[in-house]
Order: sequence, then structure tokens, then C-alpha cells
Amino acid sequence: MEESSIILGITLVILGYGFFSRLLSRLNISGPMIFTTVGILFSPLVFGAKNLVIDGNVVQTIAEIALILVLFTDAASLNLKRLRHEWNFPVRLLFVGLPLTIILGVYLAYAFFPGESKLYLLLLALILAPTDAALGKAVVSDPKVPEEIRSTITVESGLNDGIVFPMIITVVALIVAHNPQAGGYGWLGYVAKQILFGALTGIVAGYAGARLSAREMARNRMQESYQNLIPLILAIFAYHLAEHVGGNGFIAAFFAGLYHGNYNEDLRRHVKDFAESEGELLIMISFIMFGITFVPKSIAYWNGTVLVYAILSLTVIRMLPVVLCLIGSGLDFSTKLFIGWFGPRGIASILYVLIVTYKIGSTTEHETVYATIALTILLSIFAHGFSAGPLVSLYGSTHKSA
Repeated sequence: MEESSIILGITLVILGYGFFSRLLSRLNISGPMIFTTVGILFSPLVFGAKNLVIDGNVVQTIAEIALILVLFTDAASLNLKRLRHEWNFPVRLLFVGLPLTIILGVYLAYAFFPGESKLYLLLLALILAPTDAALGKAVVSDPKVPEEIRSTITVESGLNDGIVFPMIITVVALIVAHNPQAGGYGWLGYVAKQILFGALTGIVAGYAGARLSAREMARNRMQESYQNLIPLILAIFAYHLAEHVGGNGFIAAFFAGLYHGNYNEDLRRHVKDFAESEGELLIMISFIMFGITFVPKSIAYWNGTVLVYAILSLTVIRMLPVVLCLIGSGLDFSTKLFIGWFGPRGIASILYVLIVTYKIGSTTEHETVYATIALTILLSIFAHGFSAGPLVSLYGSTHKSA
């Protein structure tokens, strides 16, 4: 099948999903499920040409823009004033549950894949640590779930990708350096510079962009369409400004979003409007890329060991730390399990693995690690998509919102 035919087919599916999206959501069929399936169908595994070549630079560019957008909008959606009053559960999940998840993920990965490099096993655990609340959208949008639980899941998924990314940068720097001991500890300075300069640049860009946007909106000098477009441009500007001064652009995008979204409610609303329209399309395209490129490359390395680890990643590795970190929180056991189960692996993990693959340059000799990541994400897309509606109804029937 020619590339033009694939593009035509994909656009038709996007149009079809748009027309029937509300109906499909009632059937517990989510956008990520549809678009991942479309990617697989148009890949060489099914209808795609066996010699189909996807331009790596195009994939890299789309992945970078999508990750910039995800980090910026996730950070902008966090209401820091509100978080100060509802910090208990999110702080437990982020600063106790998340480290426990990473540690347990590394420990079990070493047991399952003893021949793999320890750095790659750490990379595996880090990439699979962030959660994606959008994969179980009903969980964070259905009023049958108590607002405090919805807010907890939203805040956790919004912040954990920003917390994990600096650690991923560090591990990638170690892998690229091959043997950091041989060249001293120069990589430590590199990582510190990336994080510090990235954060500072993001804060400056976020402050300047928010102040200027708020002023011009108050003077009625900005058209409505550009009020929604400014956040994307600001996120990309923060990214490239940080890269120009030696910082990490993704970290800059996160901090720019955090400041921009908390400057005032109008700016946060415009970020949300963009994320739910133009931003949603870019994220759906990322799921298509995952299905059309990453699944076909990794499927040959799926085996029983990879499958068992993927299942454990979505259950024990995620749910046990959640239960432990919420001890003494006052939540009942079913609520802890509910929060633990709805820690799906989605867009952040997909974009991280695409970025990491590009930075490292090759998957050779570590195909099992990438195959485990791909299978875990694929299982999560469908398991959490199908289970969101029924489990929300079941949980909501016994836990009424205050």
C-alpha cells in the first residue's frame, strides 16, 4: 500500500471517529484504542507494504512537538492554589508511590531479564512509570467518582511525567557516554545544566508569555483564535530557547506551562481549550505512529516473559506501591485499588520511548526492553479503555461524592 493511500485511510478514520466519537465512548471504545488499531492495520503487519519506510525525522519531529505540548498542558492544568488544599493524596502518590513503583519495576525487571544492562532496565522502569489519565477518561470526568479521587488521579498523571523526565535524561546521558567513569563525571554537570537551565528558561518564558497575554487580552487586542494558539507557540518557544542556552527544552516547556496556567484562570482555560481540540489531534497521531512503527518493530521479541512483566507492570508494580503509600490516608481498600488500577501507560510513555530511541540511536541488543515497553503500553490502551466505564459505575455506586 502506497504512503498516499495510508494517509488517505488514516484521515478517513479520523473523520469517522470524529463523527461517532460520542457513540463510541458509550461503548467504552476510546480514541487511543481506535488510533492505535488503525496504526497497526496500516503497518506492514496487516495492510501496509512490507517495504514501507517511515521517515525517522518526521516521526521524531511529531514526537517532540507532541511531548512539548503534553508537558506544557499537563503543567498548565494544575491549579497550585487548589493543590495546597488537596495535597495529601497526590503528594503520597508522587513522592512515595512513584519512587516505589520505579524501584519495584527495576527489581522485577532484573529478575525477568538478567542478561540486560542495568541502565536499560532502569530506563524500562522509568519510561513505564508515568501514568496517562486520558486512557480512562471516564475516571477523571464522570461525576459518579468523588471529586477528590478524580482530582488525585488527574494531578498525579499531570505531574509524574515531569518528575520522571529528568531521571530519563540522566540515564540516557549515561547510556550515550557508554562508560561514564572513563571520562570522569562530566555527565553530571551536563545533566545538572540541562535541568537548571531548562527550568529557569521555562519560568522566564512562562512569566513573560503569561504577563503579555493577560495584558493584551485585558485590552481586547487579541483575537479569540490566537488566545487558544498562543500556548502552543509559547511551549515551542520555551523549548527552543532552553535548547539554545544549553538547557533541556522539555523541562522548559513543563515549567513554562506551570507558570502560564497558574497566572490566571483565563489563561488556564485557553490552554485547556487548545489541548481538547488541536492538541488532541496531535496526540491521536502519536498513537497512530505507535501502532504503525513501534508495534511492528517489537512484536518479534514478544514472548511469555515479556507478557508476564507487562501484566505485572500494570498490576503489582503499579498497584502495590499505591496501596502502601496510601496507608493511613483514611481511604478504604477498594479506593486504593481503584486509584492503583487507573494508572494507565499512554502518551507520555510512547513519546518518551520515541525520543529515547532517537537520542540513543539504536535498539540493537536491547530489543527485549523496547518490546516490553511496547507490549505494556498496548495492553494498557485496551485494558484501561474497556474497563473505565464499568469500573466507574461499580465504584461510583458504593462511593458517593461529598
